[in-house]
Amino acid sequence: MRKNQYLIDNMSMHESWRLFKIMAEIVDGFDTLSELGAAVSIFGSARVQEGDPMYDDTRKLARKLCEAGYAVITGGGPGIMEAGNRGAAEAGGPSVGLNIELPHEQAPNPFQTVRCSFNYFFVRKIMFVKYAMAYVVMPGGVGTLDELFEAAVLSQTKRIKPFPIILYQESFWGGLMGWIRETMCSRGFINEEELEMFTILNTPEEVVQYIKRHVIL
Repeated sequence: MRKNQYLIDNMSMHESWRLFKIMAEIVDGFDTLSELGAAVSIFGSARVQEGDPMYDDTRKLARKLCEAGYAVITGGGPGIMEAGNRGAAEAGGPSVGLNIELPHEQAPNPFQTVRCSFNYFFVRKIMFVKYAMAYVVMPGGVGTLDELFEAAVLSQTKRIKPFPIILYQESFWGGLMGWIRETMCSRGFINEEELEMFTILNTPEEVVQYIKRHVIL
């Protein structure tokens, strides 16, 4: 019985210290990003390689966003994240990486001028949402979908002030949006008006112009 109580007490102490670690990550993120100004978060696959047209488009987009006066935030890893940080750094703008340790794919890219590190996904997500005035969602996998629908739920439930959620490339996202409209909307699981939170665009120039119209510096 005493042994069980010892284990329970030990676990309770461990959980208490975990709370302090979480708080420390939140405070560090707030301190690092508090002076950032208007920023755009860019999401997409970590598996896209340099030379891929999507890598080039992301790099160009980030460069143009910084030239227009916006900071760029990515997850700090390879692929689309690297392209975003690279384009932002080339333009001399704030190139923010919100890094997290993963079993694979998440080595920090070298193009970050502002860097935060996180152990907890949910703390990292707080930073993406709190400091972004628009989301640009490039083609990607499960992690990209997670970020997309996290923003959609927060916007739908008015837990955050709605901001532009831009899906890049009709050929990639059109099928998903069509399924949502034809299957979810038709059964009343989402309202047609709520789909207006998503905008599909196809070039870096279109994205920058759209953000400039909706996110005033």
